[in-house]
Amino acid sequence: MADRAAGVPGADRPQNIRNIALVGPSGAGKTSLVEALLLAAGEIGRPGSVEEGTTVSDHDEVEIRQRRSVHLTVTPVMVGDVKVNLLDTPGYADFIGAMRAGLRGADAALFVVSALDGVDGRTRVLWEECAAVGMPRAVAVTRIDHPRADYDEVVAQCQEAFGPGVHPAYVPAVEGTGDGRRVVGVWGLVSERYYDYSDGDGAPAPRSAPDWLRETAGPLRETLIEEVITESEDEVLMERYMEGGELDPDLLIADLKLAVAAGGFHPVLATSPVRGVGVRELLRELPLSCPDPTRGPFPPVVAPDGKPVRGMSCDPDGPLVAEVLSTASDPYVGRVSLVRVFSGTLRPDTRVHLHGHGVPCGLTGSDELDRTGNDERVGPLSVPLGRENRPVDRVVAGDLCLVAKLPDARTGDTLSDPDRPLRVVPWRFPQPLLPVSLAAASPGDEDRLSRAVARLVAEDPSLRVEVNPETHQMVLWSLGEAHLDAALDRLEHRHGVRVETGQVRVPLRETFAVPAQGTGRNVKQSGGHGEFGVCRIRVEPLEPGAGLEFVDEITGGVVPRQFVPSVEKGVRAQMADGVHSGHPLVDIRVTLYDGKAHSVDSSDMAFQKAGRLALKDAAEAGRMAVLEPVDEVCVEVDDAYLGAVMSDLSARRGRVVGTETADGGRAVVRAEVPELEITRYAVELRSVSHGTGVFTRDYLRHEPLPRQVADRLPVPQG
Repeated sequence: MADRAAGVPGADRPQNIRNIALVGPSGAGKTSLVEALLLAAGEIGRPGSVEEGTTVSDHDEVEIRQRRSVHLTVTPVMVGDVKVNLLDTPGYADFIGAMRAGLRGADAALFVVSALDGVDGRTRVLWEECAAVGMPRAVAVTRIDHPRADYDEVVAQCQEAFGPGVHPAYVPAVEGTGDGRRVVGVWGLVSERYYDYSDGDGAPAPRSAPDWLRETAGPLRETLIEEVITESEDEVLMERYMEGGELDPDLLIADLKLAVAAGGFHPVLATSPVRGVGVRELLRELPLSCPDPTRGPFPPVVAPDGKPVRGMSCDPDGPLVAEVLSTASDPYVGRVSLVRVFSGTLRPDTRVHLHGHGVPCGLTGSDELDRTGNDERVGPLSVPLGRENRPVDRVVAGDLCLVAKLPDARTGDTLSDPDRPLRVVPWRFPQPLLPVSLAAASPGDEDRLSRAVARLVAEDPSLRVEVNPETHQMVLWSLGEAHLDAALDRLEHRHGVRVETGQVRVPLRETFAVPAQGTGRNVKQSGGHGEFGVCRIRVEPLEPGAGLEFVDEITGGVVPRQFVPSVEKGVRAQMADGVHSGHPLVDIRVTLYDGKAHSVDSSDMAFQKAGRLALKDAAEAGRMAVLEPVDEVCVEVDDAYLGAVMSDLSARRGRVVGTETADGGRAVVRAEVPELEITRYAVELRSVSHGTGVFTRDYLRHEPLPRQVADRLPVPQG
C-alpha cells in the first residue's frame, strides 16, 4: 500500500468543501488520476498501481482481485484551506448504482476521458443524467502522453457528444510524432501560464509559453474567453474585450468559476496521471472551478407525513439532514455507512432518527415497502483514506464521512434529528435485470445463505433477491455479469457462504385449449376400511387471469354435499402440480356434474384423490396448451442503434408495439417479448447497442407458447 502522510483534517465550514465525483468509462484512468492527485497534494509518498492492487481508492479485496473499481470510494485531499472530496465511481456499466450514489454525494462531476479511447456511448448517457439535474461538469483528458494520443481529436469528440459549452482550458505542448511523440508542457488558456514538463519535473514553475504554442492554440483561447464572458454576462468585461483591452486573468478565472457553477460551461483539462503532467494544474483548478455545497440545489426533503419541506439549505446550524450513500460490512466494526451531511452538524455518540425508503428483499414473504424509522445512536465518525479511517469529532453540512455502528442503516436511508424527523427523497436506483439462481454449495451453507444474501441486498440496492413461488428457486437479480461476479465474491469471502449458480427457470403454466371431460375413479377395497370416490367433471378454458371457477351441478345426492368441497380441493391441488407438462394449470372452469359415493368407504381424502384423477383424465382426453410469461419491454437507445435493437427484438419473438423519440438523439422502443427470450437481455442489449441501451421489463400476461418451442423445453422435475 502506498506510503501516507499525516492525513486530511475535517472541514469547519461548507464554503471550504468541494465534493467532486469522477465519472467515466472503465479503463479511462479515474483511479490512477485520484492516485496522482493524492501524490501531488502530498497525501501519499508514492503512487499505487491498479494492476498491483495498491491504490488508495480500490482497496477492497473484491476490487483487488478483479482489478477494477466496484464500490464508491471517497478520498479527501487538501488544496490550501479547501478540502476536496474526490468520489471515485466505478466506470463499468454494471455498477451504475454506485456511480449514481457518487453523483448524489457530489456537487460537481469530473468526466475522465482517455485520449486513446475517446468518448463512448455510455459516457454520453451519463453526461445527460448529470445535465438533467443541472450538475456542473468538467472534463479531464488522461493519457495525453501516449504515442497514439490525439488531444485535439478527443476534445472534438467531447464537443460533439456533450454539446455546447465544452472548451479546452488547458492544451498540451507536444513535440515529435509516433513513438517519438512527447508532451513537454501544458498551457492554461485563461491564466496564460505555461508549465514546462520537458525535464520530467513533477512540479514545474510557470513561465511564458513558447511562441509556436501561442500561435497554434491562440484561436482556442479567443473562443474560450468569448464563451466565459458570454456565460458570465459581465457587460463591463464584454465591453473591454470588444475594445481590445487587456483582460485581468483573475477576473476571467472568477467568471469561469461562475460559468461552471451555472452548468453552462465545461472546461477540458489535459493530464497524464502516470507522469504527473497537468495533475497539479488540475488540483489547483478543482477548488476554483467547482462550486461549494452551499451553491448547489438541496435534494427534495419530506416530513413524516409525506409533505414537502421547503427552505432547506446547507447550514451547519440547521436541522440535521444526512443521507447514507453506501453501506458495507466490516468484519471488525460491523456495518459502516458512507454519509453525506446536507444540513446541520453530525456528531458521534448522539441519537439520530433513521428513516428508510424500503428496499424489497423477497425472502420474508412480503416485500418491505417502507420502514417508518427508529432512533439509533451514532457510532464513531471518521474521514476515509483507503483502508485508513481518521476519527473526527464532528462533520458539518456539505461534508462526507464514515459512520460506524448503524446496524439497521441501508443505502438511501436518511439520518435526522429525533425531535424533527425528516426524510430525503432517495435517488433513482437502477433496476436489476439479470437473474441467476442460487443454491448452497454444501449443506453447511444452506442455513446461512438466506441471511447472507439479505445482508448483501441491504448493502447494495442494485441487487434484488426473491424466492420464486412457482419454480421454488432463489433468484438473485443483478445489473450484469460483472455486478454478479462481485456479489458472489462478497458472498464467499466476506460472508463465508459458497453458492452454486444455475439457469433461472421461467415460470411456465398450462391450460386447456379446448373443452374436455374426465372421470376420476378412486376405488380401493381390500377387506378393511377402503376408499371410494367417483366424480365426473367438465373442463372449459377461461380467459387469461381468470384462475379456477368451480361449478357444482350435482343433483340427487350422487356425491354427498360434504364431499363436493373435497373434489374442488383435489382439483386445486392437481392444478398446482400440473397435469401434462408439469407446469401449474390455470384459467379453467371445472363443473362437477356426476359421481358415486359409498356409505362406509367414502371420505374427504377419497374424493380429493378422485378430483385429482378426474382432472388428469380430462387432460388426457383434451388438448393442452403451455403458456409462457410475456413482458412489456421498454428500451431506450441511441438513434444510431434503433434498427439493430428492433431487429434483435423481432428475432426474440418480440412484437414491437410502438416507438417514440427521446431527448439527446435517443429513441424509445416498446415491445412485448416472451420472458424465455430475455433472461440475459441485460448483457445482450449492451452488445447490440454498443453500451447505449437501457431497458425496463414488467410482467404483462401469459400466452400460448408455440409448439415448436414447447417441444424443446424440459419437463420440470419435482
